[in-house]
Amino acid sequence: MAGTFELYKDSRGEYRFRLKAGNGQVIAISEGYSSKASAQNGIESVKTNAPGAETVEVD
Repeated sequence: MAGTFELYKDSRGEYRFRLKAGNGQVIAISEGYSSKASAQNGIESVKTNAPGAETVEVD
């Protein structure tokens, strides 16, 4: 099963999204956005930019 993005409004009234793996586990949570459209743009950015992202180890 593919992952899913959940878009929601938090207790402070900001829009956020979380990415859930196919098993339902949350694997990423966004920053807060002032508008729903901005949060949706964030989702699209992750979809566009993450497929080829490399893993970098930081100390």
